[in-house]
Order: sequence, then C-alpha cells, then structure tokens
Amino acid sequence: MKKIVFFSIIFSSIISCSNTNETSFKIGVVTDSQYCNCDIKWNRYYKKAPQRLKEAVSVLNKDTLSYTIHLGDFIDKNFESLDSVMPTWEKLKSPSYHVLGNHDFEVKDSLKKEVIQQFNLKSRYYSFVEKDWRFIVLDGNDLSFYGALTETKKQQTDSLFNSFKDRDLPYLKEWNGGLSTKQLTWVKEELEKAVKNNEKVGFYCHFSIFPVDQHNIWNRDQFLSLIKPYKNVKIFFNGHNHAGGYQLVDNVHYLTFKGMVDTENTSAFAKVKFDKDTITVEGYYREPSRKLVIK
Repeated sequence: MKKIVFFSIIFSSIISCSNTNETSFKIGVVTDSQYCNCDIKWNRYYKKAPQRLKEAVSVLNKDTLSYTIHLGDFIDKNFESLDSVMPTWEKLKSPSYHVLGNHDFEVKDSLKKEVIQQFNLKSRYYSFVEKDWRFIVLDGNDLSFYGALTETKKQQTDSLFNSFKDRDLPYLKEWNGGLSTKQLTWVKEELEKAVKNNEKVGFYCHFSIFPVDQHNIWNRDQFLSLIKPYKNVKIFFNGHNHAGGYQLVDNVHYLTFKGMVDTENTSAFAKVKFDKDTITVEGYYREPSRKLVIK
C-alpha cells in the first residue's frame, strides 16, 4: 500500500510540473530604442541606440523566448533611421511584434504607411494568443495629430481632443493620442473572446493608463470603463514615459518600461516570465526586476 501511495505522489508531482510547463512562457520586452542620427537631447543618446539594441538582441537570443515585443518609438524620426536598427531587430531568434509609438510617425507624411509596413503590421492594432493568455496590442496613435492618416480620423482626433479642453488634464498633450470608437469596439470583442476561451488578458500599448501623468492616453477613462467588468484583465504594459512607472489598480498591473535610449552609459530592456500565478520581470541595466502576483 505504501508503494502505491508513493508512486501516486510521484505521478501527481509529474502531472503538476507538466501543467505548470504548459502555461509557463517567457518573452523579451524592449521600448523606446528611439534611434536617429541626432545630437543628444533630454539625456537621450540617440546615436547609441543601434549598439544597445544589438546587445539586447544578443542577450535575448541566448534564452528560449515565445516572442519579443517592442513597445513603441523604435525610431525617433526620419524614415532612413530604420535602416540602422531594423536589421538588428530582424536577428531575433524569437517571433517579434511592434507597438506603434508617437515618434514612429515622425517621418514624411508620404512614408507613414511605409513605417507600418516595415514593422510587418497588417493592422495598426491587433491581438495574438500565447498559451492561456490573449494579448491585445493597442494603437494609441489611432486618433492623434501625427498618426491619423485619413480625413475621417483627423476629424475624430480634433473632436476627441477638443472634448477635453475644458478639463485640466495633465495628459492632454498634442504628442499623446487616443483610441477611436472603432478600436474600442474591437477591444470589447477581444475581451469577449478571452472570456469565452477562459484566457487571461494582457494589454500592450505605447501610452500609459496609470500612473496619471503627462504620458497617458487622452480617453483613458473611457478605456478603464470598458475593461472594468472583465476580471480576466491582468496587465497593461507600455513605454513612452522613459523614466518608467508602476501602479496596481483593481488587480491590474500597470507597468511602464524604461526607455532604452536614455542616459550616456546604460540601457534598459527585460525578460518577462509568465507562470500560473506570477509574472517575473528580469530587468537589465536601468529596468528593475520585480514579481507581479496574478489574482
């Protein structure tokens, strides 16, 4: 009888480990590499971005990652800047994704759609599934003074921005942006899919929601109202605020990753491991390591 109990315990342990492995995965996170052949400004060392990105790719390639994502501002300005960093990014061994940032649109109007194509994006906002997670990639430039590429979107941008003008909002800046009604409707559809499939939800965006500061999405309140009923929303990862930031609100972890381009002699990027009940951030250089508990 003791042998049967012993082997039963061993078998249960094996099954438990197997289930953990089925839901665990690791990714790479980079944001605001922001290259251009430009002089130093605001403690941003633009010309050092290619070397920093090269080092990050080298480190990330030594691990087994499900994917690597860049959270926006891959370049600072000028379409030709892509020639100095895209070949390095394409050396990643893992699948890779891009989030659109405001500086990614700092190119000639005629080339803005080309930037999106260079990032291999079929849509400016999209989703994908990894294990038991649905990741929703937002386009915070959807309505903006630099990223709205149609007359309809430009009109919607003016309307949204002007609707907030009588309020003292720190984030109502022309270099931020908002989510269109069409995108928000799509987000709700994605959230419903996640509920149906019993998936946890993670958001990726360039712009932040929390903490409240000058880097937030214009219509953040509308977004928060939309996601509030969905208890399967667990994380919101973004860039844009190069200093980084973190806040836990309603069991959602709002984490702003630090910008790679900042400071003379450091960098910032991370590996993030997803387990059943925890997310572990392994930060490099200025990006701090941390453990996020999933409830």
